[in-house]
Amino acid sequence: MKKVFITGANKSIGLETARQLLKQGYYVFLGTRDLKKGRDAIEKLNTEGLTEVEAVQIDVTDPQSVKDARNEIGNKTKVLDALVNNVGMSGGMPQPPLTADVEIMELVFNTNFYGAVRVTQAFIDLLEKSGQPRIVNVSSALGSLTLRSDPSFKYHEYKVSIYGPSKAALNMYTIALADELREKSFKVNAVDPAFTATDFNNHRGAGSVNEAGARIVKYVTIGEEGPTGKFISEEINPETGDIPW
Repeated sequence: MKKVFITGANKSIGLETARQLLKQGYYVFLGTRDLKKGRDAIEKLNTEGLTEVEAVQIDVTDPQSVKDARNEIGNKTKVLDALVNNVGMSGGMPQPPLTADVEIMELVFNTNFYGAVRVTQAFIDLLEKSGQPRIVNVSSALGSLTLRSDPSFKYHEYKVSIYGPSKAALNMYTIALADELREKSFKVNAVDPAFTATDFNNHRGAGSVNEAGARIVKYVTIGEEGPTGKFISEEINPETGDIPW
């Protein structure tokens, strides 16, 4: 049975990603900052007959918490087949460049970017023991410099001077990570689940959680023929998924 660790998986897109991977036969380590919320999410999954799942407490902004989560999972498995860096925060809206709160920016970067780096570095040894390790960094088209600088881009009007840069940094890390692991069996991609209606954006998104989860799952489960080092948004490019950095 393949095993996956998903951060921020007690609700919304993270929980739906867990649900879909459970249905595909994965064992899921469900990362959650609040362990009670994680256990409540597992109770919900259990009522659906999905039982190969357990909650793991993790605060990606806290190095000790990340280390503790790594030790907890490492005591239960010597191999991790996939990592989904899903946890994230928006920083609130609006985010005008001249008045954006730098302290909030630091918190968002610590969560969206540094947190993903911490988790990846902590779990890489378990991933390296898998025959087909996969890393999915959950990103956003708002982190694309090319798209964001295009006045015709459908989300051009969003002044995300905190959230957007944090995802752009995550994208650059994805490129570097995929390049470093290219000679191994890893597939490392940044995936935009699309503008989805969740409490993350006060349910303003148009896409469904089911669709968003499926987009992430697709790149968790890709075979050897699948891409690596790509930025994927099937909302922006329904044909191939590739979008510019």
